[in-house]
Amino acid sequence: MYVAQLPIALQMFTLREETKEDFVGTLKKVKELGYDGVEFAGFGGLEAAELKGILEDIDLKPFSSHVGIELLEKDAEEIIAYHKELGVETIVIPYLVPERRASKEDYLKLAESLNHYGEKVKEAGMQLCYHNHDFEFEKYDGEYGLDIIFSNTNPEYVQVELDTFWAEFAGVSAVDYMDKYKGRLPLAHIKDMVTTPKKTFAEVGEGVLDIKAITSAAEEAGAKRLIVEQDVCQRPPLESVEISIGNLKRILGR
Repeated sequence: MYVAQLPIALQMFTLREETKEDFVGTLKKVKELGYDGVEFAGFGGLEAAELKGILEDIDLKPFSSHVGIELLEKDAEEIIAYHKELGVETIVIPYLVPERRASKEDYLKLAESLNHYGEKVKEAGMQLCYHNHDFEFEKYDGEYGLDIIFSNTNPEYVQVELDTFWAEFAGVSAVDYMDKYKGRLPLAHIKDMVTTPKKTFAEVGEGVLDIKAITSAAEEAGAKRLIVEQDVCQRPPLESVEISIGNLKRILGR
């Protein structure tokens, strides 16, 4: 599949305030702006069957979902069942609290947990991924924390959702890093960055990152979905995600 044809999803964390006010209405707006699907960060208190019906009516795909590792460890069976019923393809671990990332041993323990739950997710017909921030690019015995995770997990059970912004924020080439995990990277977060007066988030195509090179590298690595996210917006978030989808489609030649 050529990168110009890869489906584009929105990580709904970007619209967290909007979904608090009107969860279903916000999903409808996401579809109207031209997104093919979403990556969830919560489900608005809806049952899986109800939300599945809403998404089918809107024609918006539930590609993936961010779920904290602690939630998965506490109630894996229920969480996996919900996602399976909803039709989610990929469950993603989005973040590590500081006390779970203070040492190499912490990352090794995490890898063991990810392997365990990744196997359960796989058995249910879905895929588990891990999503990075910048702190995983600290080195322990000469190895990035992120690489400790991936070198100590089964690629069949634990795959890569690279957040390209956070890699670049940490001084790591997102293009090179995606190439390193070619064949193990089904999802990529496509974000942009401004560097003055300090490094922070920008709408896709409005910053300094080479979005064309990054999306091409994602496609080369085997990504099936491109996911737009903006952790913090300087404009109204709906305006920001509209700018991002418009610019991204232009960059991809759509």
